[in-house]
Amino acid sequence: MKQMRDLSHPFSEGVNENSVLVLSAAAATGHLRAAEALTTAFRTRGINAQHVEALRYTNSLFRKFYSDLYIDMMTRQPDLLGLAYKTLDRPWQFQKRRWALDRLNTGPFMKFLRRENPSLVLCTHFLPPEILLHLRKKGILNIPIGIVVTDWDAHAMWLFKGIDWYFVTCEETRVYLSALGIPAETIFVTGIPIDPVFGIEKSKREARLRLGLAPDLTTLLVSPGGFGVGPVEALIRAVHQIRRPIQIVVICGRNTRLEARLKEFPEIRHPMKVVGFTTEMDNWMAASDLLVGKAGGLTSSEALARGLVLVIVNPIPGQEERNTDHFLEEGVALRCNNLPALDYKIDTLLSDGERFFRMQQAAKRLGRPHAASEIVSIVLQRIDPLSEKV
Repeated sequence: MKQMRDLSHPFSEGVNENSVLVLSAAAATGHLRAAEALTTAFRTRGINAQHVEALRYTNSLFRKFYSDLYIDMMTRQPDLLGLAYKTLDRPWQFQKRRWALDRLNTGPFMKFLRRENPSLVLCTHFLPPEILLHLRKKGILNIPIGIVVTDWDAHAMWLFKGIDWYFVTCEETRVYLSALGIPAETIFVTGIPIDPVFGIEKSKREARLRLGLAPDLTTLLVSPGGFGVGPVEALIRAVHQIRRPIQIVVICGRNTRLEARLKEFPEIRHPMKVVGFTTEMDNWMAASDLLVGKAGGLTSSEALARGLVLVIVNPIPGQEERNTDHFLEEGVALRCNNLPALDYKIDTLLSDGERFFRMQQAAKRLGRPHAASEIVSIVLQRIDPLSEKV
């Protein structure tokens, strides 16, 4: 790999010029998966990249605040989560207070960054950039920093001055960031990075046969998210009320209790396969026609890359509602706020083959399966325009 240099940020003395860090935080699985996709894309180019989950280098109380509290609010108090999201979405207003909190709890993370001394850093969560900018301001690290926004909207928590690159999902978000004062030349519309495997064409019929599904039945993939939380059983009852012939796949994630309960589920009208934690989400999506569940940035991006129509059920107030607004505008999603109406909405869609086909085509157009590779190409080209790696 050639020496990486950005003339606006020359490397500090002694920098590890072959090290790239991709930083995330385990507040939700999407941030982690985006970071893994970027790490894979770098390594495909022969570049030494590592994914580091930043919360590992903070104290236990802070970790609980960032991860457990978020999941608890998402499942038990979504309205409160939505209120917090809206209250804090005031560009540039809360940065000093937030930095005061972060600085008290991220000392080990700062030490890690100083010790690692990377050549560049990409962040898929808004916690690490604040620390990196502080270290750069102090002259401790002098490296390029990029932010990869993992939702369709950019909340104020993602906003920082002095970031070298912003990678966003859609043109509207680029326009918004530019209007807030982020230099337009630093903002790139790439989509959210997902595993490159989602960009490989696969036969739907062959995928179904390989996974033990009926090859000719419309397939609904129910995915409550990587944590397997929420009123999933009520959702399953609702999809079994659908009148059109379908088959159902339910991904339970790491929730083994839910998996066990659903495997004994008594109210079955349609064939249903229950899957626990899986590393084959790409294959399950390749076999499916609709994704039923939430509107997380990563899972939705994976589904769109596979041309799935999104059926969004009670999106969590905040980022999921905003993601949903984008999907509805683009014609790739249905929204259902009341479970008793879910079967009606899906039956109505499946009865209108022309509409269903249009939505599938719109999903394929909107999908960005090569976002991770595109982001890496942009970064490398701007660090070393003559790089043969691009």
